Amino acid sequence: MGIEEFGGGQAAQADVLVVTTNDVPGYEVQRVIGEIFGLTVRSRHLGSQIGAGLKSMIGGELKGLTKTLVETRNQAMERLVEQARVRGANAVLMFRFDVTEAADVGTEVCAYGTAVVIAPKNA
Repeated sequence: MGIEEFGGGQAAQADVLVVTTNDVPGYEVQRVIGEIFGLTVRSRHLGSQIGAGLKSMIGGELKGLTKTLVETRNQAMERLVEQARVRGANAVLMFRFDVTEAADVGTEVCAYGTAVVIAPKNA
């Protein structure tokens, strides 16, 4: 598995900017739309669970589970961006992830933030 399988985030030319900060340097918030989120729940497949159980005995990274979690986070973020787009936002401020176990059958990943409309500041 290459490193590209373990990454995430936005493409360089995204139409909805997503940042973890409260503001974007050089831009001003023109309108706050409100909280948005993208949610997904993924179950672990049996092969990953068996492999993880064996790996936990000898130590090391659980690459199959890591890859699944990356894919899950990326899906949650894609859903967040789609919600922002549908509601008329061009940016999401204060972006975060929340990850929890979902009734012992899977992992719930929620991507959330504040949808806003931003514009360049007048110099």
